[in-house]
Amino acid sequence: MESQNKKSRRVTIQEVARESGVDRSTVSRVFNQPHLLRKETVFNVKSVARQLGYSPNSAARALRTGRNENIALIVPDLTNPFMPPIALAVQKEAAKLGYCVFIGNADEDPSHEEDLLLRFSDQVSGAVLVSPRSDQSTIERLAEIIPLVLINRDILGIPRVLIDSGQGMAEAVKHLSTLGHKHIVYVSGPAQSWSNEQRQMSVEEATKALKIELTVVSAKTASFSSGVNVVDELLAVGASACIAFDDVLAQGICQGLEGRHVTVPRDFSVIGCDDILGFPQLTTVTSPSLSAGRKSVEMLACSILSDLSSNTRLVLDTNLLLRNSSGPPKIKY
Repeated sequence: MESQNKKSRRVTIQEVARESGVDRSTVSRVFNQPHLLRKETVFNVKSVARQLGYSPNSAARALRTGRNENIALIVPDLTNPFMPPIALAVQKEAAKLGYCVFIGNADEDPSHEEDLLLRFSDQVSGAVLVSPRSDQSTIERLAEIIPLVLINRDILGIPRVLIDSGQGMAEAVKHLSTLGHKHIVYVSGPAQSWSNEQRQMSVEEATKALKIELTVVSAKTASFSSGVNVVDELLAVGASACIAFDDVLAQGICQGLEGRHVTVPRDFSVIGCDDILGFPQLTTVTSPSLSAGRKSVEMLACSILSDLSSNTRLVLDTNLLLRNSSGPPKIKY
């Protein structure tokens, strides 16, 4: 009976303050006004609070029992067409499991990811972090205060779902080679993106194996306007085709080419990634985003209940989908 009473006893704010080495008012500010404190202080206090099973609101019971009705979904850019299918899948799967989803848009800013998770951490049982831009050490620290599942970021010791674009990108290079292209461009996306790193690496390996000349042009951001703006640089290198980081960039490139009276695919071939429908209908690398969203919630629910290894790693494959934006090169080699 004594053990049972001890288990059910609510942890006080004074205990958290004592274990954290701060005063009671600081603990209060951590949960109510975290922006007024140093991030290291917030991390420390919330880590201690989670270990002790403390929360200033109704989530306290969830922290003690391992059950909460809320989870968070943090995305880098909710306007990117790749994100809504993931958000929809997360919401549907979460509803099946009895969770409500809080969605946060980080606006491609690593510090916003951190701030959103810290603000959510006392209101949710866990979070799905999609294509995070934060550095590895920050994500690892965040995983100490809230159960995390990552989508498209491979960090040892944190459960993750990875959409492996390698196979699809290799197929895209082979497709262009078969059509007769000898020089292609990879238009890269955000520098902090794990997906961009993997896609570029796959293109580099495939072009080297097939003895195709490759030029890498950076669009910096994965946006339609970035695709339009990169076209002059794209045409200047003398290639006959490009593979873009994603379909949003590819659609912008097609628009920019049209503005320069370059016809796709007669004059220039364009391949995208993520299988987002638009015009023209792009040859693209598929992306199982719905599966990624569903699986991430399944993994998070298990992680919250301590029924999942922290190093669980699920890889989803991709392939090339032929449409209307790729054809033989106009350039005769």
